[in-house]
Amino acid sequence: MAAHKILVIDDSRVIRNMVRDMLPPANFEVLEAADGIKGLEMIHEQKPWMIMLDFLLPKMSGFEVYESLQQNADLSHIPLILMSGRKEEVTSKIGEPFEDKYLVFIEKPFEQKELIVAIKKAMDLAKRRPRISVIPTSPTADVAPQERTDGALVKRIEVLEAKQKLLEQQMASQQKQFQQLVDFIKKKLK
Repeated sequence: MAAHKILVIDDSRVIRNMVRDMLPPANFEVLEAADGIKGLEMIHEQKPWMIMLDFLLPKMSGFEVYESLQQNADLSHIPLILMSGRKEEVTSKIGEPFEDKYLVFIEKPFEQKELIVAIKKAMDLAKRRPRISVIPTSPTADVAPQERTDGALVKRIEVLEAKQKLLEQQMASQQKQFQQLVDFIKKKLK
């Protein structure tokens, strides 16, 4: 039997290794991504059998990855286990019961037995999920869903880069103001 690909998207190497150690290597091939953007890229490239997604991730949050998956008719059927050490942050964005959203939530840290139960439950939920077709409502109707998702990701990255540049400019300005304040205080103390 070929190994099932499970993609673990978590910024903690400890969690990624823990999942790898908990699953029998003969049955599962564990793929890893340390941030949301890399995780989404790997989902499109590797088409994993299952996804284990941390909710709090750098570069692109687990919630944003989740939303992107839900917007793609093919990817939304991949069994999904959402992981977090802070359930309240998850429930603030994704209401319970999670089963209604066809995902399984597992609280970190977890034991091997909990992981196996979550995998079985996620598989069952994915099988029960009704097939939906995404109907484009914009002029991009002629564009394939993959290209729309990639375009949205590129646009999101551009927005984040612009925000980063603005923050860097604000930081430089604040550092300059702080130095002026320090210089002023030094003059007054002389």
